[in-house]
Amino acid sequence: MRPLAVLAWVPILALLGNNAPRAEDSRMTTMRFVVVKPVAAEAPQAKPYAVVTVKLPAASGDASLDAFRAKVAAVAKRRVYAELAELVTPQGFFWDRDFDAEFVSRLPSVDNLAAALRLERRGGAGWNALARFVAEAGAEPLPGRPGILCAPGEPAFDNLAFDRLLDATASEARDWAYPRAENTPVRAAPEANAPVIDKLELVLVRVLDRSAATAKADAAESGWTRVATPAGKVGFVAPGTLRSLSPERLCYGKDVFGRWRIAGYVGGD
Repeated sequence: MRPLAVLAWVPILALLGNNAPRAEDSRMTTMRFVVVKPVAAEAPQAKPYAVVTVKLPAASGDASLDAFRAKVAAVAKRRVYAELAELVTPQGFFWDRDFDAEFVSRLPSVDNLAAALRLERRGGAGWNALARFVAEAGAEPLPGRPGILCAPGEPAFDNLAFDRLLDATASEARDWAYPRAENTPVRAAPEANAPVIDKLELVLVRVLDRSAATAKADAAESGWTRVATPAGKVGFVAPGTLRSLSPERLCYGKDVFGRWRIAGYVGGD
């Protein structure tokens, strides 16, 4: 086939002769320098949804609890296990939403707390999580456990409006979160210097997926989160900027001497 192809082209070139187009021919120049611009990819879009505003949890207002949490924060910074044990209730420690059944009643309370927080995993990330828990401003009573306060507190929003939102989007409560602060940037890519495509006010936002591989990690330890904003824009928010509607919670209670102690832990969704 190749020889035939060569023979077929020879007479064509011969016929063209001196009239063959040259590089300086304006028509050839025009054809030679035509640049095809790539079509810019449009930003991903989702269907817009109704705005449901959120009120952040209020501060506890208990100076003695704040002082106790400051003491826990100091221990978390030093990462001294024995000192932490002194701040955990010796009896009655609980672990709600323990889906993997890791709680072991015969172990000391501090050991169960360490297991819940994964204290020494990933370079001691659990100590960082403990510091974040005690830095929370709010703390609210835990239903069914008299005298127990847990942090973070729960946000306030219109539950009826949220139910309508779930129906309209065919989603579940676990698909939603809220920003920890106003004007939270939503970026075009999971990078700190990526363009900002939208900003989140204090509203419920739909979570599409998380880039972190650790499903149980606290939000601040997780990767960038892909979200759809109420305006229908799809982008990413930085680690630690969103909070689940069912977050992990650290709980406090007073002992027989009226001293605050870490009394329990509630797992996230």
